[in-house]
Amino acid sequence: MTFSRRTFLAVSAGAAAAALADELYGLPQAMATNTGGAPSAELAKLAAIALDRAKKLGASYADVRINRYRDQVVALRSNPDRDSGKLNHVPSVNETQTFGFGVRVIANGTWGFAASNVVSPEEIARVAGVAVAVAKANAALQKQPVKLAANKTYVDRYTTPFKQDPFSVSIPEKLELLQKANTEAKAVPKVFSANSSIVTHVEDRFFASSEGSRIQQYVVQNYGQLGVQAVDRQAGIARTRNYSPSPVTAGYEAIVEGDLAGNARRIGEEVVEHLSAPPVTPGKKDVVLMPNHLALTIHESVGHATELDRVLGYEANYAGTSFLKTSDLGKLKYGSGWMNIVGDRTLERGMSTCGYDDDGVKTTSFDIVKNGTLVGFQTIRDQAHLIGEKESRGCCYADSFDSVPFQRIPNVWLKPGEKPMTLDDLIAGVDDGVLIDGRGSWSIDHQRYNFQFGGDAFWEIKGGKKGKMISRVAYQSRTPDFWAQLDGVADKRFWVNHGLTSDGKGQPGQINAMSHGCSPCRFRQVNVLLTD
Repeated sequence: MTFSRRTFLAVSAGAAAAALADELYGLPQAMATNTGGAPSAELAKLAAIALDRAKKLGASYADVRINRYRDQVVALRSNPDRDSGKLNHVPSVNETQTFGFGVRVIANGTWGFAASNVVSPEEIARVAGVAVAVAKANAALQKQPVKLAANKTYVDRYTTPFKQDPFSVSIPEKLELLQKANTEAKAVPKVFSANSSIVTHVEDRFFASSEGSRIQQYVVQNYGQLGVQAVDRQAGIARTRNYSPSPVTAGYEAIVEGDLAGNARRIGEEVVEHLSAPPVTPGKKDVVLMPNHLALTIHESVGHATELDRVLGYEANYAGTSFLKTSDLGKLKYGSGWMNIVGDRTLERGMSTCGYDDDGVKTTSFDIVKNGTLVGFQTIRDQAHLIGEKESRGCCYADSFDSVPFQRIPNVWLKPGEKPMTLDDLIAGVDDGVLIDGRGSWSIDHQRYNFQFGGDAFWEIKGGKKGKMISRVAYQSRTPDFWAQLDGVADKRFWVNHGLTSDGKGQPGQINAMSHGCSPCRFRQVNVLLTD
């Protein structure tokens, strides 16, 4: 194999950047026991170059993030050969790493931002100067100067609690786990194919501000998933059933706990049953929703709707604004008394959980809906004063060193019922209804008001008992109407923390992950539809 000079330079530069990142951040297993204490002195020294340069050029505030991101996707597709019928296992592995820094400043009352993937003292000083120049240029358009909520100064280190570094597990070992799951699912007659994957995302973050904060964080996210397809060629029907243990912030131990292979046969049997399941009879029905289904409904109808930048109309390009107004705070009846929603970046294993946000604010939890009434919005430092609050809710995040931090959804979860209540209790209270599990199709309008959600598997409920599987189900409602129909929430024994991994927002678009935990819930007289 030969390399062109261009390829050689690119590879050499990449290798040098990777070596520098390893030197600056340390090895993962060392990070596992490194919560608390002082952040890296070398990273602080580099950050000081940006902060000093920005201040000398006239910035009233500056912060710098020096970050590395590592991603790995190990996947396996198992389907029969068209001619021989022999089962083929087709692996794919994708691994990427990015490393660089971003400088954000306030000069002449306006934000400026610049970034680079060349981490050197000279480049850091140059980019800080660019950020100040951008801010001063933007100032001509700024109507009101940026106002930051007060924030304490922190010198700290945070690490996701984990036992096993996911990158320490070999790719053959991960593929072996996936092959067991696929083979087990494929053993069910009429299952046509199976696809599974293990996804890892790791962030090394360093934040420093001109206010004196120095914060180093190591965040580890993991999840596995299995998708099974069944086909009835004579009837021309295909169905898919997914098993997705919740994405979490944790080590590889979470993948093992997810037990893809142990659930594969059940998923295979359910997708085959779905093939011949009769269609739902549409109409007003009670619906009982499982956590891995309701998580998406919470995300779309509450998570996005209570982002303050959407409420203010600052964010509209990506999926619109919100039906809420700032004057609704403390007044709007969002749902029934069973509805208690929390915004939380401290939730154990939550996908948005970390020690500090990208404003350098220590993460926290706060009420969004209490006993059915709207009581809180998601905020960052430059938004808090707009609703008369003195502190940020710690919801500032950027998905890369070269992305501008802005307001993102934290973990937004529904509190479990306070009185003992099981899934069977919820079902027992339904005379004519549907039990819905998993995620299917969905649609919601640009103000998070009118929506429709499908699912991955559906069972009829008749006379208080779970019956046969049915198909082609979706439900439609308006956000306040739907949550007003909530009349039962299972207790904390059934609460599940369900993570979402690919939430998009912004222009240019950014990706974020968060969790929407809940217990099984019952909603009365929802408009149930027959699809396709």
